[in-house]
Amino acid sequence: MSKNINKYLFIDGSVNPQSNIGFGAYLLLDDIEVSNINNDDIKVNMFNNTSSTKLEIQILLYALNNIKPKDTHLTIYTDCQNILTLEGRRDTFEKNNYLSKTNKVVKNHLEYKEFFKLTDFYNCTFIKVKGHKKKYTKVNIDRIFSLVDKTARLNLRNYMKLLS
Repeated sequence: MSKNINKYLFIDGSVNPQSNIGFGAYLLLDDIEVSNINNDDIKVNMFNNTSSTKLEIQILLYALNNIKPKDTHLTIYTDCQNILTLEGRRDTFEKNNYLSKTNKVVKNHLEYKEFFKLTDFYNCTFIKVKGHKKKYTKVNIDRIFSLVDKTARLNLRNYMKLLS
């Protein structure tokens, strides 16, 4: 019998709205009391044709598909309100076959379907993190989240510099 393990996943993204290019970053930890994090532990991926809302779910799906947290309770830290409210909107999406009141397919419906499939399979809890807090108000979770946020923003900034 395998033991259920707690792991902690931090996700964030940064998008350039003019180019629709974004970079998402995630960090998987065994312990949130860690004091030193190696930047190489933060995984980054570039996404094209994205938006800030779509990017946040894309990086979550990317992380879940890469870390394979079988037999794990996964606590996911995000500042994305959309992700935090998806489970509560699931019944409406499914009942309406992912169509809006005007009979148009809901934006990001493919990502939402994959989100529900993966979160059904994995044992996940979502925690809201307030992004961009003042340094003196941050607790350890905020500091870890800031590293992920900064990594995504730095990768986007560096990529955009290369294009100009």
